[in-house]
Amino acid sequence: MRILRAAEYRSMPWKNGGGVTTEIAVSPAGAALDDFDWRISMARVESGGPFSGFAGVDRTLAVLEGEGIILDIAGRPAATVTKASAPLSFPADVPTQAALIAGPITDLNVMTRRGRMTHAVERVVISAPMDIQSAADTTLIQCFDGEITIAGAAPVRIGPRDTLLLGPDALKWRLEPARTATLFVISIERVAAND
Repeated sequence: MRILRAAEYRSMPWKNGGGVTTEIAVSPAGAALDDFDWRISMARVESGGPFSGFAGVDRTLAVLEGEGIILDIAGRPAATVTKASAPLSFPADVPTQAALIAGPITDLNVMTRRGRMTHAVERVVISAPMDIQSAADTTLIQCFDGEITIAGAAPVRIGPRDTLLLGPDALKWRLEPARTATLFVISIERVAAND
């Protein structure tokens, strides 16, 4: 178990130069935008426009703050993503245009290298203790708002925007919210090599 504190996240320009992204975690450690296996980040989107393209990458986007965003993903009907909607998964290597619904948003981006890794993202709102099992190769739990305590011999507190990084230990972790908290549970699996 590792705790990634929001104050320690790394900020950098978007690949297309249109804004700034805050990198929460990347694998392998220190990987650049063109050679990561997986990457979790947050971005403030101030205006509409094209998304950066990432060859061979699958992406999931969730809205954290703001009214939402409409994505025009090539080959698909336009999709509206808001704080209330499920995270949206799409290929990061097809042309994608974004239009803001009403003002800037902050979003959560999860990206995995196709053929190497897969991922799933779930928004979970908890107001009572909850058990979570870390059975995936990597599980990340981002506490978007509120705070949670991870119960155990040495309880650990996770505050707003902090992230808990769990390995494939298949342990059950008890999450205890101080009050209602919104979490994003991200599961990342390595694709089995073909024999």
